[in-house]
Amino acid sequence: MGIQQKIFLTADCLIVSEHEIGNKVLLIKRKNEPFKDCWALPGGFVEDNEDLDQAASRELREETGVSLRPSEIRELATFGKPGRDPRGRIVTVVFGAIVDPKYHPIRAGDDSTDAAWWDLEALPTMAFDHEMIVEKCFKRLI
Repeated sequence: MGIQQKIFLTADCLIVSEHEIGNKVLLIKRKNEPFKDCWALPGGFVEDNEDLDQAASRELREETGVSLRPSEIRELATFGKPGRDPRGRIVTVVFGAIVDPKYHPIRAGDDSTDAAWWDLEALPTMAFDHEMIVEKCFKRLI
């Protein structure tokens, strides 16, 4: 048996605009390293004694101002490839929802310096493996 490493758990959110408005994805600009000033999916570390969907809902609200109840988001996939995060072994569970942006105004907060809707066909270079996560999870969401 090898040495056990500590594994951390995060919850990320893939929030997509309704189709009538066009396929846009809600991203945040990171305030802190790693990947400071890069765009990413809203999300963060799961707190002790917190359900995964509650963590996703909390992080979404803290970083973008979008308030969705845990029952309004659904689990899409889990990503845990070693090396996906330079801080260590971090596994993320991705949750998603389709929303109408006119009912969900956005504002940067907590660990983000900006929050914006990005066209799915013109996404910026993203932090971590978030571009791949969007590619893999988008079709599961719509």
